[in-house]
Amino acid sequence: MAHENIVKEALNALYHHPDDAVRSQADQWLQKFQRTIDAWQVSDNLLHDASSNVETLIFCSQTLRSKVQRDFEELPSEAFRPLRDSLNNLLKTFHKGPPKVRTQISLAVAALAVQVPAEDWGDGGIMNWLRDEMNSHPDIVPSFLELLRVLPEEVFNYKIAARPDRRRKFEDELVSTMDVALGILTACLNIPELKEQALEAFASWFRLRHRIPASVLASHSLVLTALSSLTSDVLSEAAVNVISELIHYTSARNLDGFSVQMPLIQVIVPQVMNLKPQLRDSSKDEEEVKAIARLFADMGDSYVELIATGSDESMLIVHALLEVAAHPEYDIASMTFNFWHNLQICLIERESYVSHGNESLIEAERNRRVQVFRSSYETLVSLVSCRVQYPQDYSELSKEDQKDFKQTRYAVADVLIDAALVLGGETTLQILYMKLVEALSGPQNGDMMDWRPSEAQLYCIRAISDLVPITESEVMPQIMSLLPKLPHQSLLLQTVCLTVGAYSKWLDAAPTGLSFLPAVIDILVSGMSMSEDSAAAAALAFRHICDDCGKKLRGSLGGLFQIYQRAMTGEGSFKVEAQDSLHLVEALSIVITELPPDQAKKALEALCIPVVAPLQEVINQGPLVLGQKPAREITVHIDRLANIFRYVNNPEAVADAIQRLWPLFKAIFDIRAWDMRTMESLCRACKHAVRTSKRFMGVTIGAMLEEIQGLYRQHHQPCFLYLSSEVIKIFGSDPSCADYLNVLIESLFSNTACLLTKIQDFTSRPDIADDCFLLASRCIRYCPHLLFPSPVFPSLVECSMIGITVQHREASNSILSFLSDIFDLGKSSQGQQFISIRDSVIVPRGASLTRILLAAATGALPSSRLETVAYALLALSRAYRVKALEWAKEGVSLIPVTAATDMEKSRFLQALSDAASGVDIKGLTNPIEELSEVCRRNRTVQEIVQEALRPLELNMVYVS
Repeated sequence: MAHENIVKEALNALYHHPDDAVRSQADQWLQKFQRTIDAWQVSDNLLHDASSNVETLIFCSQTLRSKVQRDFEELPSEAFRPLRDSLNNLLKTFHKGPPKVRTQISLAVAALAVQVPAEDWGDGGIMNWLRDEMNSHPDIVPSFLELLRVLPEEVFNYKIAARPDRRRKFEDELVSTMDVALGILTACLNIPELKEQALEAFASWFRLRHRIPASVLASHSLVLTALSSLTSDVLSEAAVNVISELIHYTSARNLDGFSVQMPLIQVIVPQVMNLKPQLRDSSKDEEEVKAIARLFADMGDSYVELIATGSDESMLIVHALLEVAAHPEYDIASMTFNFWHNLQICLIERESYVSHGNESLIEAERNRRVQVFRSSYETLVSLVSCRVQYPQDYSELSKEDQKDFKQTRYAVADVLIDAALVLGGETTLQILYMKLVEALSGPQNGDMMDWRPSEAQLYCIRAISDLVPITESEVMPQIMSLLPKLPHQSLLLQTVCLTVGAYSKWLDAAPTGLSFLPAVIDILVSGMSMSEDSAAAAALAFRHICDDCGKKLRGSLGGLFQIYQRAMTGEGSFKVEAQDSLHLVEALSIVITELPPDQAKKALEALCIPVVAPLQEVINQGPLVLGQKPAREITVHIDRLANIFRYVNNPEAVADAIQRLWPLFKAIFDIRAWDMRTMESLCRACKHAVRTSKRFMGVTIGAMLEEIQGLYRQHHQPCFLYLSSEVIKIFGSDPSCADYLNVLIESLFSNTACLLTKIQDFTSRPDIADDCFLLASRCIRYCPHLLFPSPVFPSLVECSMIGITVQHREASNSILSFLSDIFDLGKSSQGQQFISIRDSVIVPRGASLTRILLAAATGALPSSRLETVAYALLALSRAYRVKALEWAKEGVSLIPVTAATDMEKSRFLQALSDAASGVDIKGLTNPIEELSEVCRRNRTVQEIVQEALRPLELNMVYVS
């Protein structure tokens, strides 16, 4: 009683106390209470207590449901019957009580059934028990119907702590009693007030992987009742759910598969088609229209292979789907978008036609089908292109609504691409161009033209740019001629700029392309001056134009430099943000690449001047000023240099530039080595210089490595490891670099190993762990001759073992990948010579390493990391065979039998044994996943397993 009163007081405080701190304290106490063994009895008592209020009933029913789902194993086996009977009594007690409470109790009974075999349940299993209870208590049938509905749904509820074997058997038990379930539901149809509930439960049972013959279902009273309910005055939501499930049930992957389902399809389709007039019935509310549209969309998605044949019957469905697509509500119209995409795939891809024989027959059939659907896709283009028009009050919309509108535009763009793949880019462009002309000649508001319709069509024209041939010569010249004449409204200009960028390849290839370039550049300059958004679009378009029309623009380098200079220095009216200015840097870098070598070198110097000048100015003011500057004022210029080094594809010119700029870089390295943001920016610039220049770097690379090696000892910036990784990739196999690379990796790895001596170090500095083991993997690939003989290799392996279970995803993955690379060393001819060195380090640590990996697989790491852990375990088994199996047996033997059975352990060990025997690793992950699931099935089991495996102890003593 004391516990029950405390629970009531805590709930009262949680819901009614005015003090937030008291409410939070009550919430924490209740959550802690739910995990105790006492929660079983207390919750049960309070649910049976007639004086309990609704808040108490809801909390206790949720607690009991959660306990059954997660902690059923806490109870002794003899507690099952009393628990089942108590839940049954509660179902009867609350058959007219709060619906939330009844649902929670139904879920608790279902969770109990998932975990208790039919033979232990008694009465022939839960379905027979449920039928007998319904016969004995007809007044309680609604409660039992809810239980009947949730039973098949709980098969797939992985919150229930059932073993995989038991979950599969439970599904088999339900499938074997399908007739009992359908018999109960059929009987309920005779009671009008139960019909809706019976249909909902019927829909739920279809989600089981059990095939009732279509010919049987076609005449089944439950199916016929659902179909007849579609025509009732008030559309039955349950009937719609049943028909939707039936449609999915009758879908097939090929035409042969549909022939088996045809008896049921022929019953469903006419009834759904009869609903078509209701799509335009103004008396129907939006939810009803949405339900009808959903059925048409389901038919389209499920029968798309049938529809793609282009038969007269299938075209009736297509016309209905066009009506749905025409609905003014976007949420309804967009239900069809997936269908148009899948139909496009069926019409275009060769796999759809392989049964037609040779290539000429395939091509003939494809052309026939495309012709059949041509008018439908043309109509679709006209319908959806209007949906991207900005609303009149767009600027007043909330940020969330503006974001939703942008998502709508992206979705429509995808539909237009699907249409263009069927119709061809030129035809689609022609339709959209006509709508653009129509928009431009639309009604005028005094002297002001409504820019929104023309912007919408330009957006659509931009969306299909990749599908318009660069040889198109009718429409694109007219569009390019129109663009300079459009008003300079910010959103319209933004789309104009993006459209220009999207058709940069056409501008390069078209015979008249060169004549449009001056006007196009003027448009982009206007865009850079209008607003930050239009400036961003203009900068991106500028980059595309320079990328694709670089050869044409070589003669205009002076004008391009003027634009670049204005953007870099912030002169004039340009509104280009720092991030967007990188597109301009990239654009000019690409044009410079097109120049002859001697001109490229001078142009590169000119390109660097407006970027280097502000950095040099700060450095000239002395170390104090350089050290105190905000990072952003430094990195904005370094990031631009990084882009120059990345995109000027002239190794000698870039090597010359980095050599010239090295004193400036060194000054920043020396003064701001403490500043992670500046160091990351500087290392990124060095990385691109190294990647572009490669062996032209000369003495600069040595100076660079000496600098970061010394600074890493003091400041431990992870980006120094990242930059070293890039150097290893390019110079690792170069014998002339071996001496200084050897010194580099020994210094970096020994310093890192001293930093990361316990799991807390990995948790506090995951970025260092991530970059360290990425670098180590690079060394395995590009310079194993430096890593494996190095005295630092054993400490690096020890360090990785400490950090395997770090929760940071990237750090954990880097460590696991490093270990897998070590295990896979024998797969490369270059690595085979170092296997004996590897084994001398791994074998003495093999048992501990395997145990830690086993702990990671069974709960020390999140289940999302399991694939990487499983690969490491299997690669270890493949590399060490019998030894690895011995290590695995030692580790698995530590897991108590209450957590995992001998059978579950043996399946796991068999997978490792298969890997050791050379079986392809890809097919061996299931037993590892099952052991992982078993050991994570609830918190208690997971804690028991981790306590047994102790992944944070490197040298655990085994006690037999």
